[in-house]
Amino acid sequence: TWVPDSFFSRSIFIDRDPSLFAPILNFLRTKELQPRSLGVQQLLHEAEFYGITPLVRKLQLCDELDRSSCGNVLFNGYLPPPVYPLKRRNRHSVAGSQFVSSRAPPVERAVRRSNTMPPNLGHAGILSPRGPEERPAPSQSHDHGLVRIICGHHNWIAVAYAQFVVCYRVKESTGWQTVFTSPRLEWLIDRVALNAKVMGGALGEHDKMVAVASVTEIILWSICPDGNGNEIGVFSLNVPVEALFFIGNQLIATSHTGRVGVWNAVTKHWQNQDVVPISSYDTAGSLLILGCNNGAIYYIGKDFNIKQSHVQKFPLRMKDNDLLVTELYRDPTEDAITALSVYLTPKTSDSGNWIEIAYGTSSGTVRVIVQHPETVGSGPQLFQTFSVHRSPVTKIMLSEKHLISVCADNNHVRTWTVTRFRGMISTQPGSTPLTSFKILSLDEGEGHGGCSAGTEIGPYGERDDQQVFIQRVVPDTDKLYVRLSSNGKRVCEVRSVDGTSITCFTVHECEGSSRIGSRARRYLFSGHANGSIQMWDLTTAMEIAGKVDIRGKSPTEEELLELLDQCDLALTRTPDSTPRASTCRYSLCHLYTRVYFIVLRRTMTVNISYISSKLLVLL
Repeated sequence: TWVPDSFFSRSIFIDRDPSLFAPILNFLRTKELQPRSLGVQQLLHEAEFYGITPLVRKLQLCDELDRSSCGNVLFNGYLPPPVYPLKRRNRHSVAGSQFVSSRAPPVERAVRRSNTMPPNLGHAGILSPRGPEERPAPSQSHDHGLVRIICGHHNWIAVAYAQFVVCYRVKESTGWQTVFTSPRLEWLIDRVALNAKVMGGALGEHDKMVAVASVTEIILWSICPDGNGNEIGVFSLNVPVEALFFIGNQLIATSHTGRVGVWNAVTKHWQNQDVVPISSYDTAGSLLILGCNNGAIYYIGKDFNIKQSHVQKFPLRMKDNDLLVTELYRDPTEDAITALSVYLTPKTSDSGNWIEIAYGTSSGTVRVIVQHPETVGSGPQLFQTFSVHRSPVTKIMLSEKHLISVCADNNHVRTWTVTRFRGMISTQPGSTPLTSFKILSLDEGEGHGGCSAGTEIGPYGERDDQQVFIQRVVPDTDKLYVRLSSNGKRVCEVRSVDGTSITCFTVHECEGSSRIGSRARRYLFSGHANGSIQMWDLTTAMEIAGKVDIRGKSPTEEELLELLDQCDLALTRTPDSTPRASTCRYSLCHLYTRVYFIVLRRTMTVNISYISSKLLVLL
């Protein structure tokens, strides 16, 4: 009772975990602390419950010894929140090739943003229709200071906040520097695309561009050498923009409704084209590949038999002032093509490339089709089929060594080893099953946690190298887990150096310097609720993981409980009855139930009554 106003000055009945009570009792008797045998976080939780302030302070100090404002060995840099820019002046808007006033009445048909398209996943993604909703005007429900989306191109990154975008460039001698800040917009940014370098081209004023989209409208800027930017125009797709990216110096926007918009840097012309409703897309050289609801794969471009020495600018052919859309292949069961991945083999011949396409369908089927250079007239041939998913395939990646698919069942991942001969996929023995795992992610969509377009799990990385998934388990967390996409093993975990919640992330490879022997390095960029950007060296993480035994699949059950507890506390801070909170609470119940049975099955030392109490509170 030497601590006044604690639990023990008021009660003699204790219904708590006896294993955690032992060090607390020892501290009250001797004022000594020996927490090494138990987790500091668990002991801190109990000390806070009992109200033992001296013990709480000691345990907090122990916890802070493992943290540093300078991060661990993987921490590579910190960009502070930018200065809030001035408001954008109203200018012209472009619909098709016609200039109209930006004050024109809004589109009569209400639309809703779709959060299913990543800003840059090696140009692979999935499109899904969404219900009606009015244009999202900025309001108090959106934190204007948090980072929503990050995307990279060469040695540049574009960082999108609620109403403006900032571009940064890195040089070896000077580090990261701000090169462009857009004006403050009147609406919420949903998508962002960056073009910092066009290979083999000299475009002058349009060599570097950045674009943002909200619902149906797109604003495009060119970035000048002195760091200033000029607004090229405002373009309307007239339907929700769900993918925004560059092919060379051509800006492309697509929607699940079946509309494709293209801005050509040479002709400075914007055009919309209606095609079959789109459910996925990928790019190959100058070709745009579309997976559609009718089970067909279409391409937009000159010739599917690509010759790398004759790659031209997109769009390559026009027919009656429209894009030339050609059907490439149709699924045998005509299921919707919900995920696409195109792989161009490095080995070329005079006739062209061997092109491989992996795709997933709404029924969960994964197929691989190939196009021989010698048989271009007959079209791609079905190579292999896998029926291992029972939910729609949401992501797929065909790389040099692996085939990776993800389905809608809590991000269930199946991987195969790809056998190749002279760079081309081999018929014998084919793809060997490698592993099966899940990337658990409790994402609350477009709430406080940021824009879901900025929290895609991946896989990230070059196709001729090991790719990774990025896992953010709960929305309000300062931790990310980096896992190998091939087997799910943990590469590392990163933790915010300032304790702020991570709202978005991306992985990007920056070019090396001009020095001999210099090579590109891979970085993880994390955006935070306070507006900062933190950078992590994944090249070093991969090298360290290759030298030591990589830890098992992550997070562990104990780590998952800790993260779920953080999410639960976040809900109690904002006790409202919004659909976001209700959905998050329902998902928490589901996850706690899963962990409960995992604990029972493995007879772990986690307190069962603690999990049960959490379930009761949530229910």
